[in-house]
Amino acid sequence: MIEPLRTSSQRRTTLAAIVAAGALGLASCGAGTSTDTDATSNAVDESTDASMMSMDSSASASSTDAGVTPLGTADIAQKTLRPEASSQLMVSNVRVGSHEGVDRVVFDLVGEGEPGWFIDYTDSPAQQGSGTAIEFEGDTALNVNIDGTAYPFELGKEDPDIGTVDGAGSITQIVSAGTFEGRSQFVIGLNEQQPYSVQVLQDPHRLVIDFPQG
Repeated sequence: MIEPLRTSSQRRTTLAAIVAAGALGLASCGAGTSTDTDATSNAVDESTDASMMSMDSSASASSTDAGVTPLGTADIAQKTLRPEASSQLMVSNVRVGSHEGVDRVVFDLVGEGEPGWFIDYTDSPAQQGSGTAIEFEGDTALNVNIDGTAYPFELGKEDPDIGTVDGAGSITQIVSAGTFEGRSQFVIGLNEQQPYSVQVLQDPHRLVIDFPQG
């Protein structure tokens, strides 16, 4: 069947209808695209806000830890304490830190029992057993003997091989002089004698020597 010819007026009416329908379709598509973009933008904004909040929280935590309170009562006197009879400990690591108000040396401990110690200042530290002079940086040394310790193999541990640890603040360095007959020896180098304190802390188990500053 042949479609009848349309008049010019009819063609204009039909064309107008097509144009109007097309415009509505474009508007509808544009609205959908805008919604998707807004959703993506909101997701990015929320992610950024969460990230910034996390950074702010971390910064607050760091600033809170700016100062460290020295432990115990500090002086330059010799300090001794007998270990528990059944102690079988090992110094697994040595850490040094300089904080506002205190320089700190931490001896991490593993094993069983509680340590003892014999600690005193000397200008010429010698290795226990052999008597060999221990070289260190500084003008004086705090000779630290931690009692109640064992050889690593006795505890089924590998030798931590601590060696020499770099210092911080007023501490020049820490030298590990080995273990002999239940005693582990360390030398803390300093440029002058300073008051110090000794404390044992738990969780994790560690012996802490503090040098208050200021």
